[in-house]
Parts: sequence; structure tokens; C-alpha cells
Amino acid sequence: MPVPDSQVLDSRVVFAFLLTVAAGLSTGLGSVLGLFNRGFSPRVLSIALSFSAGVMLYVSFVEILPKARDILSGPLGNQPGHALAVLALFAGMGAIALIDRLLPLPEPALSPALQASRDRDPQSKANLLRTGLFSALAIAIHNFPEGLLTFLGALSSPRLGIGIAIAIAIHNIPEGLAVSAPIYYATGSRRQAFWISMASGMAEPLGALVGYLFLRSVLTDTLLGLVFASVAGVMIYICFDELLPTAQRLASHHHLMIGGVLAGMAVMSISLVLLG
Repeated sequence: MPVPDSQVLDSRVVFAFLLTVAAGLSTGLGSVLGLFNRGFSPRVLSIALSFSAGVMLYVSFVEILPKARDILSGPLGNQPGHALAVLALFAGMGAIALIDRLLPLPEPALSPALQASRDRDPQSKANLLRTGLFSALAIAIHNFPEGLLTFLGALSSPRLGIGIAIAIAIHNIPEGLAVSAPIYYATGSRRQAFWISMASGMAEPLGALVGYLFLRSVLTDTLLGLVFASVAGVMIYICFDELLPTAQRLASHHHLMIGGVLAGMAVMSISLVLLG
């Protein structure tokens, strides 16, 4: 892989990091929506989640996996490179599945569902607080590799990074809602709920920073291809395990979710063509 001059590389690093920060900040947007919008619509959330899944699936299969295969085929040859890309893809799925089993993501919490929890006894409020804090921890751990994914995608190709960042930002919104709502109803503090939610989202730029500092001295074509294929696996798993099932449960009609997926794929494909 050709190495750009230091000035170009520095500008790419800054751009990639800013994209990752923007994706992480959307967790705070979800928190604000949950704390100040009493009528947050499940249909809107379903469309947003399915749209994000469409973007992520399209990017994974059409952009990231082929890019990983091409990178690995350079030093290894076509067939070994393709085989290694597929193995890395499923390794990424297995890794995120293990994380999800140990620390499952919480269900998106809608304001009306938790409204009834305001006047519960102190033990119930303590349980809500524990739920919110555990949700923040689980989401932060899941966000860490997503931040690295966004960063490396943008470092490799600005158009790819933008697509990944948009998809991850959309699916971070309900995660912010899942953290802030139980903490707010347990403590009565919007400020505390917001900042804890925001902290979980900032795991994404932290993941980008730690990953870059660790990988920059050892980043070869082979390692880059392996990372790309594995993070494609992570994104695909998130879509099928988290985004699409949740969108299906929230949708009033099955075709609402399908429409969101197709819209996400269409928008992503058009943007890649225009930016290409």
C-alpha cells in the first residue's frame, strides 16, 4: 500500500478522528431526545435503525470486504487472500458475538415506557440506576471497536469513512436513549443522565486513538486487510443481532423495516457513486 507524505497523512488522521468523534457525539443526541421528547416515536426509531442497518450491510459487503480481499491478495495471491479475508470476516463476527454474550446490549428505552418508573420505591430506583450504568458500560465496550472501524475506514478512504460514520451515528442514537432514560428516572438529574450517556459514546474516539497508536508502527498491508475484513464482520453481526431485530419489534408493520433497509442501501450506493 503506498504511503502518503506526512502532510497528507496528518490531514487524513485529523479528518478520520473528527468523523469518529462526530459518530460518538450522536450518543448524546439520543440522550437529549430521550430526556426532552416525551413523544419519541417507535416508528421513527424503527426506520432509523433499519436505515442504519442498510447502510452498514451495503458498506460491509460492497466496500469493506472487497477492499480487504484486494489488500490481502496483493502479498498473498488471489485465492489465499480471498480465503484469509473470509476467515477474518467470520473471526470478527465471533469476537463481537462473544462480547455480546458477556455484555449484552440493552434494549432501547422509550420515554413512555419508563415514565411510570418515576414514582417507584427507592429499591426500584436503585435498580434503574444500576441498569443505566451497566448499559453505559456495555455500550462503551461495544463502541470501542466501532470507533476503530470508523477511523480506519476514513483513513483508507474518506467516502468510506463518511458512510460508516453516518451508519454508526444513527444506531448510536437509541443507545444514548437506553443509557440516559433509566439514569434520569432513577436520579431525577438530566445533567447526570446526559453526561454518563455521552461518556459511553466517547469510547468511540478513544477506540480510534488507542487503535491508531497501537497499529501505526506495525500497520502492514496484510494487517490492514485483516482488520478491514474483521470489522466488516463486526458490522454485519451488529445489523443482524441488534439493529434489525430491534427495528422489527418497534415497527408497526414488517415492510416499514424493509423499506428502511432498502433506503439505507440506496442512499449509501448513490453517495458512493457520487463521491467515487
